[in-house]
Amino acid sequence: MTDPKAEYETRLALRRERMAALDRANFMVSNIRLAIALVGAVLLWLAFVRASISPWWPVAAWLSFGALAAIHAKRLQGFERAKAAERVYLRGLDRLNDRWAGTGRDGASFLAGHSYAGDLDLFGPSSLFELLNTTRTEIGELTLADWLREPAPLDEVRARQAAVEELRGLLDFREDVAVLASESPVGRTGPLAAWAGSPPVRFSTLLRTGLAGASIVTIALAAAVYRDAIVPEWLFAWLFVELGAASVWRRPFHQVLHGIDTPERDLGLLADLLARIESERFSSPRLAALHQTLLTGGVPPSIRIARLRRLVSWLDSTHNMMFAPIAIVLLLRQQLAIAIDRWHGAYGPAVAAWLRAVGDLEALGGLATFAYERPGDPFPELADEGPVYDAEGLGHPLIAGGAAVRNDVRLGGNGPRVIIVSGSNMSGKSTLLRSVGVSVVLALAGAPVTARRLRVSALVLGATLHVEDSLQAGQSRFYAEILRIRTIADAARGPVPMLFLLDEILHGTNSHDRRIGAEGIVRALVGRGAIGLVTTHDLALTELPATLPSAINMHFEDRLEDGKMIFDYRMRPGVVEHSNALALMRAIGLDV
Repeated sequence: MTDPKAEYETRLALRRERMAALDRANFMVSNIRLAIALVGAVLLWLAFVRASISPWWPVAAWLSFGALAAIHAKRLQGFERAKAAERVYLRGLDRLNDRWAGTGRDGASFLAGHSYAGDLDLFGPSSLFELLNTTRTEIGELTLADWLREPAPLDEVRARQAAVEELRGLLDFREDVAVLASESPVGRTGPLAAWAGSPPVRFSTLLRTGLAGASIVTIALAAAVYRDAIVPEWLFAWLFVELGAASVWRRPFHQVLHGIDTPERDLGLLADLLARIESERFSSPRLAALHQTLLTGGVPPSIRIARLRRLVSWLDSTHNMMFAPIAIVLLLRQQLAIAIDRWHGAYGPAVAAWLRAVGDLEALGGLATFAYERPGDPFPELADEGPVYDAEGLGHPLIAGGAAVRNDVRLGGNGPRVIIVSGSNMSGKSTLLRSVGVSVVLALAGAPVTARRLRVSALVLGATLHVEDSLQAGQSRFYAEILRIRTIADAARGPVPMLFLLDEILHGTNSHDRRIGAEGIVRALVGRGAIGLVTTHDLALTELPATLPSAINMHFEDRLEDGKMIFDYRMRPGVVEHSNALALMRAIGLDV
């Protein structure tokens, strides 16, 4: 398999060479344009002031200037796209060199109201979302966030895995999509989506026919006046009647014409991206279905959008001072409004599907980039019967590969249903819980996982790793924790089994109440078919397996060397035999 870092460095060098070449070409074209403009001015003076040359010479000069302007605009666009590609690979190298944290969009707004996103660092600075988020459009970002917040059914997960595997090797396609998507700031709630989802006016067939007929009458009367067949007063009288009748529908016409401005620009930006997606041929069912979604009546959206853009281009030309009088008397703006409204009625509902397809493709591209940059991370095996979570060599994707310590975790199936994890402060208990939770999030989003192997069934997550007191709500930390646990217990009643991750359970109360309360909570969750891990540094809780046969004890160890705490972050069977709290206090100079 290609080395991701070497491939990115090669591509980055090529894009920078292209940028340099385009920059030189743009400088040359700019100078030529300036020279032609000066020559054109001189030729204009010679042709119309001195009358010493043919007027066609300045016309030819300005036509050349216009052609060069078009070429220059194309080259400038090429430069900007090469620069966007440069950013793609710079960002990729940052991820591979573990310099990505705090440099991208972190999705902190997606934290609100989610039951475990804050516990597992799914969103916010240095989060899983920031690591995965290579999307450029709002719709892509929202789609990726939704996939992390809500586990998908197993059939959908399998379909995403196949799509991610196919996209993993399509570097050119993923680069093109990233570059073109950066030019298309469209989303579910933006002007384009709002316009597409709004109802069209739907002008009547009689009105459409009447306006076309009125234009024909105007042309016929104008021709008759030109040939002196009738006096001009007849034409003026007809125009008064025609324009007066058209003004009756002024408000709906204005509604259509005013509403198309921003959506048309967004559709134009989206057209190149959609055309690139249309041109690719996919083999995985998920991508093939996504590709088919773009076809409306067998016609790709880029062609549909091109038709709308032609209508809007005609509409813009009606503002030209030379053409505006003709447009007014022929009712062109009204007829264009009807044509735009018909496009809206025919393809407005399809725009939402086009946007969803772009969002899905960008989200799949983000997972595919993650898969490409981590060739050693496998896709999980999905178990139809559960609950089961069986991981070998489990790590955390946010920890640099060289620093990560891998552990095996087995829950459900032939293994225990509950693991009580004891250990000292900072020994790795909370990181283990986060590693388990994040691996489930990745697995059920369709992504590879940071492990040597993972077998997992459909699961819902519940976690208490980040529970805080609230002065505004008048809640202590303990009260906030038991409210969270009640939410987890309620979710465990659902049709999908629960995987719970309870960190330092009930540590806000005394040891006696903690022992009784923790046992009752764990028994209730297991009784509802849940599996999970419970961490504690209170050794009283390690007595739970004695009365709960489906539970086992595991622990993390540490040692003090030369006044420093040493942790190996390896999980071992049994109960931890000592605490490091006093040693830590002494190590920082407290006299205890």
